Amino acid sequence: MKLISSSEISRTSIFRVTFDRAIDPDGFEIKRAIVQHNGSAVMLPIDDRGRILLVRQYRLPARQYLWELPAGRIDEGETPLGAARRELAEETGLRAKKWQKLAVFYPSPGFLAEKMTIFVASGLTSGDATPMEDERIESRWFTSRELDEWIRKGKIRDGKTMIGFLRWKRYGASK
Repeated sequence: MKLISSSEISRTSIFRVTFDRAIDPDGFEIKRAIVQHNGSAVMLPIDDRGRILLVRQYRLPARQYLWELPAGRIDEGETPLGAARRELAEETGLRAKKWQKLAVFYPSPGFLAEKMTIFVASGLTSGDATPMEDERIESRWFTSRELDEWIRKGKIRDGKTMIGFLRWKRYGASK
């Protein structure tokens, strides 16, 4: 596929929307409105007891509170790991000595150009959280068994949390 045109339709502080056209060598054309996003860093914090930290916050698009792995947008010029370090500290007050990449995926590639990178964060030390002014974050430690059960029962509805936990449980982190 070759991109033949892209025009901006809308812009916000978090993302922009473009209308893109692409064509393949046989002349097949795709036209799409695409949400352009810098990407997100997701953290799976594991303490020295093997527990996993989740955060709970109200998600306006979902119209409900969700338990999920801490995550945040990658700022312009920032690496996924740099964003992960910053976001973990901001949302939870935690800092990690060890970081391992766990997974990279596209949450909804039909219309969203966001790539999420999940990291396992360990060797944790505590500090003060500094969430953004529009964030009200609650956090809780879960055992692997508890989190597995919550996913099985449908209590976890956040995709990045299911992908991160189940990938970690099945395959561990990459080297």
